[in-house]
Amino acid sequence: MATTRAQFGKETGNDGTWQRQQSPFRRWVTADGSGEFPAEAGRYHLYVAKACPWAHRAIIFRRLKGLEDAIGMTVVDPIRDEQGWRFIAGDAPDDPANGERDPLHGWRYLAEGYRLADPSFDGRVTVPTLWDRETETAVNNESADVIRMLNSEFDAFAAYPERDYYPVELRDDIDSINEWVYATVNNGVYRCGFATSQSAYDDAFDELFASLDKLDAMLGERRYLLGDRITEADWRLFTTLVRFDAVYVGHFKCNLRRIADYSNLWPYARELYQIPGIAGTVDFDHIKRHYYVTHDQINPTGIVPKGPEIDWNEPHGRD
Repeated sequence: MATTRAQFGKETGNDGTWQRQQSPFRRWVTADGSGEFPAEAGRYHLYVAKACPWAHRAIIFRRLKGLEDAIGMTVVDPIRDEQGWRFIAGDAPDDPANGERDPLHGWRYLAEGYRLADPSFDGRVTVPTLWDRETETAVNNESADVIRMLNSEFDAFAAYPERDYYPVELRDDIDSINEWVYATVNNGVYRCGFATSQSAYDDAFDELFASLDKLDAMLGERRYLLGDRITEADWRLFTTLVRFDAVYVGHFKCNLRRIADYSNLWPYARELYQIPGIAGTVDFDHIKRHYYVTHDQINPTGIVPKGPEIDWNEPHGRD
């Protein structure tokens, strides 16, 4: 069976396709106080990995909205093991996980929080996870939900409440772009990398580069995906683009073209990277060590490549 060589057997079909699990926690924090989880400063905490593109979205939105004082954040170690995401003492890439604990609860693994929130949980522990410190439970671990909450539900406590990356007048268009970009690009690279049959890989590979070509053409006609305004769609794409040449080209066999080979996608990605505050959310050491060391079915030696040499600070020329 195809699953015998799979990195995550429970999420691999018998045909070799990658079938990502559904997020188990999908509750919502509300600005108006309705529901179980009213927005409050200091009540909620984010568990993230700098290595993970899904968690990176949440890190970016917390930074862009200026929510650092309102929502705490803990960064897990980039190296996963059989127990899942583990904790480090701080943000320094050399901090060991041995004996270090989550500063809120003393956990060694995020899985301990999942078991507290749902003792019956039997899936893969993921980040970002938005945690409620008052009721001691996981509110939400779906990145698409988390960034929308960060975008609007905490505006009363945000340094930049005027920044809106999901404006009402563009929501249908944002949702439309997100749908196919998620399926073929954000998740598409994983469908390539975690495929365990040639046909599953070939299909994902072709869809991925058809979409990248389409995006490159779109960005030849407009500055951002929806025109002259940066939206949620741009940031959801960015976290894949910033990892692409360093990890996905080699590790996930997405090697038809690099992002650096695209005439529009490459300067677009650099422009987003160079927006104040964003470069500080990108940690290539965490990114590379996570993918190359953690996925032992794909890279059994655990050797982390030294390259590529890419200048993300090169002027983007899109002004």
